[in-house]
Amino acid sequence: MNKIHIIGLGLLGGSFGLGARRKFPELKVTGQDISSDNLRDAQTLGIITEAKEQADEDTDIVILATPADSLGDLLVQTLDQIGPETLVIDLGSTKSKLCQKVTNHPKRKQYLAGHPIAGTEYSGPKAAFADLLDRKVMILCEMEKTDLHLKEKAYQLFEALNLKLRFMDPEEHDRHLAFVSHLSHVSSFMLGKTVMQKMADDKNIFDMAGSGFASTVRLAKSSPAMWAPILTENKDNILAALDGYISNLQDIRGKIAEGDSDSLYQDMAEINKIRDILDLGK
Repeated sequence: MNKIHIIGLGLLGGSFGLGARRKFPELKVTGQDISSDNLRDAQTLGIITEAKEQADEDTDIVILATPADSLGDLLVQTLDQIGPETLVIDLGSTKSKLCQKVTNHPKRKQYLAGHPIAGTEYSGPKAAFADLLDRKVMILCEMEKTDLHLKEKAYQLFEALNLKLRFMDPEEHDRHLAFVSHLSHVSSFMLGKTVMQKMADDKNIFDMAGSGFASTVRLAKSSPAMWAPILTENKDNILAALDGYISNLQDIRGKIAEGDSDSLYQDMAEINKIRDILDLGK
């Protein structure tokens, strides 16, 4: 592998660049970002070796790491431009619409739909670090539609970054992520909003915030430029997840209003089983 081109030089794109350059010291990593500040920072931080509008003809892999609502058009444009030996991998949090959009593209075999389950609440090139992807899960969709020779390039990169591969149907991916990722962010943002509304009446409320509040609201520090598009791109699945969540909130509200301590205890004890489920997933 000699050349990688990254479009979108934030946390994920930047971490791919840093990780790849550490594993392949001679690798040429070019890149582009809509933000001139991000582009400058990416060069200063060594994420890329050169700024370029588009990939060279002999680029091995193009990585698309832009907001979810921009990926469709960008994917088509990139496939239109690349040479026959270049693979395009997107890192988007939604997969169904992307896969559908390029189903009949003449270069469909040069596309790999990917989603690394990695990130922090911070954004931009300065938040990127080489170990972000280490031992993280990389979900791949519609692998059978990607050229076998080009997939070998992807495997080489994923192995070097120590990613654990999982394979899913695009619709299944979007449905599951709505519950275990997208809903978590909605919940965190709305908790933050609720407490900030209370702060308007009580300026000292944050003096009483402990580690529980900090961990629960951590995701509310995530980038709106990234998350607003995700919520609309995966709208139907997120609405279904929200309906279930709101129903559960209404249920616990009713039990609190009734002072039904026994039911609250029983519900919480049952939910405690999630500890065993999460431990099994480690």
